[in-house]
Amino acid sequence: MTDSNKTRFKAVDPERHGTTAEEIAVQLRGMLHRGELRPGDRLPPERDLAKMLGVSRPTLRAGISSLAAVGVLRSRPGAGTFVVEAEGSPSLDSGPLRMMASLHGFTSSEMFEARKSLEMAIAGLAAERATGDQMAAMAEEITEMYASLDEPEQFLIHDMRFHQMVAAASGNRILTSLMNMVATILFDVRKKTVKRAKDLKESAEMHRHVYRAIRDRDPAAARDAMRDHLVRAQKAQESEEPERVAEVSGSPNGDGKSSEAVVREV
Repeated sequence: MTDSNKTRFKAVDPERHGTTAEEIAVQLRGMLHRGELRPGDRLPPERDLAKMLGVSRPTLRAGISSLAAVGVLRSRPGAGTFVVEAEGSPSLDSGPLRMMASLHGFTSSEMFEARKSLEMAIAGLAAERATGDQMAAMAEEITEMYASLDEPEQFLIHDMRFHQMVAAASGNRILTSLMNMVATILFDVRKKTVKRAKDLKESAEMHRHVYRAIRDRDPAAARDAMRDHLVRAQKAQESEEPERVAEVSGSPNGDGKSSEAVVREV
């Protein structure tokens, strides 16, 4: 990223109340969509970028971390933060799905069901098609999960990266893009509750089962392991949200029927 390109980063409106990491992520994603940031570009240094955007460095780091978790950015020690190379795989913006979730009251259960269907198919394909390098990358993320059992936010980032690597190994760009769109929404919900996670070691073990099935070139076992993992992941997320009302009894939705609580965060 050259100095002349730095002028493309616009300061957040100081009149806006409560600048959040999500707003930073939205701004950077917008630059990607407009072509102002391209695969391989390096972001300005953290101190400079925070000043350009008019935000604190912790807020900037959180915004960058959320984009790194979904495979948009990648930090290279000693080199900086870069926009990830596309590698031929398209990326779908989760915005339209968020809008549909708000309008139609998609439930958390429906989102998990969609993700489970997509990722079971993806895991089976990955077991057939994963390269040695892709399996090594999956193994590295699992190692990082075990290393961050006491750091829930970091654990969640490595969790998401593992799923993205499995998706990439499937060799199907459409399934990969759809999975990322759904998983990004669930990731944004989970990062608000993951500090209350009760057993991240069990989650790491479930990821290892998925990896071993892929490594063993066993599509059926990979699909089963992914299903079991996501079923437990859904239960874990529900347990992290004790204040959440699972059902809106006697409170009709737009079509006059009672429904399960909408995923409010999307």
